[in-house]
Amino acid sequence: MNIILLGPPGAGKGTQSQRLVERHGMRQLSTGDMLRAAVKAGTPVGLQAKAVMERGELVSDAIVSALIGEELDSMGADAGAIFDGYPRTAAQAEALDAILAQRGRTLDHVIELDVNEDALVERITGRFTCASCGKGYHDKFEQPRIPGTCDKCGSTEFKRRPDDNEETVRTRMGEYRAKTAPILPIYDARGIVSRVNGMAELEHVTAAIEKALGF
Repeated sequence: MNIILLGPPGAGKGTQSQRLVERHGMRQLSTGDMLRAAVKAGTPVGLQAKAVMERGELVSDAIVSALIGEELDSMGADAGAIFDGYPRTAAQAEALDAILAQRGRTLDHVIELDVNEDALVERITGRFTCASCGKGYHDKFEQPRIPGTCDKCGSTEFKRRPDDNEETVRTRMGEYRAKTAPILPIYDARGIVSRVNGMAELEHVTAAIEKALGF
């Protein structure tokens, strides 16, 4: 099964993708994670992508499509793929069809996480992670049990993503509304879109996605 999770930045695509990985053995293909890995490695593509992402803009289709193709090639033929953060544009949607067809795959489902923009800004701008183990926290919704100390590993070092600020977040949401939301009619016409309330409790969102996918 090959599926797309759609929704603006911070809608919960990454969290829900990980749950599908853990529960159903699927493989998450997160363009954000792949790009951040390239940035961390300091590759030419990573350095180019870093400047673009910090401005809250989108990287080129060529860069993203190349990363997606490489990830699919590294997977077993029977492994299901979850596209998290891709496609973002009509051009990428067309490219994804070609990428899948070249590998004997088809797109089975598209899940859109429907969210409230103002609430989402609060969710994103308040998040931070442990600099040591990567456990996630939030200024309002999930503070460490002992202030300043990670619950998981005991580290006292934390970090925030430089693009987790309101101006950048709203820019990215504007990009989503202008470029990504319009691709939904493409998949609606195929009858493969399901819409889920992304602002519901975490377990409820997971259950709704699993129901839509027939798990």
